[in-house]
Amino acid sequence: MPILSGLIVSVDAFFIGLSLGLQKHCKFLYLVAINAFLFALCLIGYFAAAQIHEIIPFDPDIVVGFAFITLGLWTIFHYFISKYIKRRKGTEHNTNISAKTFVLVGLVMSVEAMLITMGITLIFLDIASLAIPITVALAHFGYSALSFHLARFKQIRRVPTIISHVISGLALITYGLMALFVEIGL
Repeated sequence: MPILSGLIVSVDAFFIGLSLGLQKHCKFLYLVAINAFLFALCLIGYFAAAQIHEIIPFDPDIVVGFAFITLGLWTIFHYFISKYIKRRKGTEHNTNISAKTFVLVGLVMSVEAMLITMGITLIFLDIASLAIPITVALAHFGYSALSFHLARFKQIRRVPTIISHVISGLALITYGLMALFVEIGL
């Protein structure tokens, strides 16, 4: 179950790799660097989760569940809000991504992976092992590398951005629901 959770919530990495692969000036090495940083944060998240579990006076499954449902909803709604703001500013069709944006994407993806690792570890603390951060990191790298190469070799046509944000958000919501179901005992 912890490994399945790591695979499910890493689906959003597919769309991050796809969006980076569609950028002509993005190199695969950038994606490797992002995922190396992501792996380090996953390990930090794994070891921090055990410490956090000792501090929390109640069962963390409920907090993790609602946190990921909220994060998933935020991912979906953030897309619509930012699209509205871009449309009002007249920058909706600007598709160039700067180096600052690459760093920001890498940071957001890495912190999200760290939170995912912490959430899975908190929920499955009894059976938690280093397989959790390794699975989350490898799933992120595998999904993003696959979609990056598919985009580069023109195997995937341009996917509407709305699809990637909705699927990423739904993956996070699914994980949140799984956390709540573990708490309920379903």
